[in-house]
Amino acid sequence: MLKLGKIIAITIVLSWVSAVKANERGPVTNLPIPRFVSMKVNEGFVRRGPSKLHRIDWVYKHRNTPLMITGEYEHWRRVQDVDGQGGWMHFRLLSGTRTVVFKSAKSPVKRRNYEGADIVFFAEKGVIGNLDECNLSWCKVFVNKKKGWVSKSHIWGVFENELRD
Repeated sequence: MLKLGKIIAITIVLSWVSAVKANERGPVTNLPIPRFVSMKVNEGFVRRGPSKLHRIDWVYKHRNTPLMITGEYEHWRRVQDVDGQGGWMHFRLLSGTRTVVFKSAKSPVKRRNYEGADIVFFAEKGVIGNLDECNLSWCKVFVNKKKGWVSKSHIWGVFENELRD
């Protein structure tokens, strides 16, 4: 009986910690952490720490690259890319515009948001698209003046349970 009580107590604590983590807010912006953003500029330095005194570890070279913000410190945002790499970037290099990157070698983009829908085009791994609306399984994306629906499993830059109108 004592073991069961400990298990229940641990479960309650872990679910409370998960709930707190899910509702975490940035100390600077009061926006959700983590959240997705994109690169506002064509080239952006990713530093080891939150200041210009820190070494540059990465240079992102594509405007609209989706990034996940995982931390904030003054004018700096800790970011992570599709490969899990990251560091600190100045907030002026980032935009709230939502974009996604295709993860699969050949991702079908469909006319409608269901598996049997006609394919409009295929997107290769690394292609960046603008994110529009999402339901639980599909997102509407725009890629080079083409639009369609893609399964969330083929893209990075949107949360699994995220809904967008």
